[in-house]
Amino acid sequence: MGSNIDALTTVFTEFYYWVTVVFMFLIHVGFCMYEVGASRRRNHMHTLMKNTMLIPLVTITFFFFGWWIYWAFPNGPFITGGLEDGSANAAWSPTMATNLGDRITGVFWAAFLLFSWTAASIVSGSVIERIRSTAFWIHAVLIGSVFWIIDAAWGWHFGGWMVKLLGYHDAYASGVIHAIAGGYALGVLVVLGPRLGKFAADGTPRDIPPHNPWLVTIGLFLIYTGFWGFYAACNVPIISPEVIDGQITGVTWTATNIYLAPTTLGAITFNFLMSLSGGLLVAYIISKGDAFWTYSGGLAGIITASAGNDLYHPIQAMFIAGIGTYCAYKLHYWVERKFKIDDAVGAVAVHGYAGFIGVCIAGFMLWGQPSSPYEGYAAINPLGQFLGAVIMFGVLGFLPAFIVSKIMASMDMLRIPAKAELQGLDHHSELAYQAAIDDVQAAERELADKQA
Repeated sequence: MGSNIDALTTVFTEFYYWVTVVFMFLIHVGFCMYEVGASRRRNHMHTLMKNTMLIPLVTITFFFFGWWIYWAFPNGPFITGGLEDGSANAAWSPTMATNLGDRITGVFWAAFLLFSWTAASIVSGSVIERIRSTAFWIHAVLIGSVFWIIDAAWGWHFGGWMVKLLGYHDAYASGVIHAIAGGYALGVLVVLGPRLGKFAADGTPRDIPPHNPWLVTIGLFLIYTGFWGFYAACNVPIISPEVIDGQITGVTWTATNIYLAPTTLGAITFNFLMSLSGGLLVAYIISKGDAFWTYSGGLAGIITASAGNDLYHPIQAMFIAGIGTYCAYKLHYWVERKFKIDDAVGAVAVHGYAGFIGVCIAGFMLWGQPSSPYEGYAAINPLGQFLGAVIMFGVLGFLPAFIVSKIMASMDMLRIPAKAELQGLDHHSELAYQAAIDDVQAAERELADKQA
């Protein structure tokens, strides 16, 4: 009987993660639609292909070394210990291939891989219409397969040093994915500079509205849908109390969050929808009904509340989402005016500022709650959460992006030439497309003339 139960548990867990991966794929579909809708006609294919090609690049690099980092780096290393043995999750391991003896690694790896795509896509939207594709792809690999997975090892792994020492709690990735990606995007933007014509001679920012608000709307709704799957993927569906040394009470098996503390899908369903609603309402009010910011505000609301949405009451989640959305909106325009930062889709605000704020709010709202079911770990606290947010947004996000972008800029690898930007990044492909059409039409006319 025991072996049959174990088999059913394995099959259920495998299918559970497989479904979450399918849902999360919609996040990337949404980002592609969202970015194309936000860009101007002359840049559509460049925008689309820039975001599409991160899929193979991040997938391959994540297979070869990104996944290993998560299992090898929870101690820093050299903060609470040395490198962990991550060989079971290295590219050459038998578990990283077709293996009937291990049905879980592939789908669990894929769930984390989709998180990597999300981190890279957040950066992608902010830099549209002026970055070289190759420069972005290098950044995509760095954020997707190196820096975000380091922060996951530190602040998401059940044995991560930030969880142990700081009491860091970020159940659904306000900081672990969103704050770091927002900080990384800001680091690139500071060096990349604004789009031509974004700022008037006196420094006043001009609005460059989305070319197709319908694509933006549908894209964001697909991101909402995929984000729901993202939430589910941050849970472990079934685990026995014995697995975590009896710290989970009771004799029945239960679902846990990423830190192996008990939770339910019901809890995140309440809080996901309430935080979405809080963000939408506040964004609609503060933007005076602007569609772009209303939909973006819904996303900012979810991101703000995500750090503690395993423990918040639904009404708390709604108010916290509203606070984060308000702050993100105001900060976006203040930073734009003050520092002349051209964030084309508000990604730094929606993901970075909202994620940072959400991590910090969780420190106050959940003060004293256990960060982990394991004994000896620090409790959740404001200072630990603030330090964690700084590490995510600044140390692992902004700083490496700024340094790498500076190196690229010095080598003239970062930004497209001004002439190409004015013509549009699709200029040469459009000429080739038109030439092909003209050639076919000329052949048709020639044939018609012969038959006449």
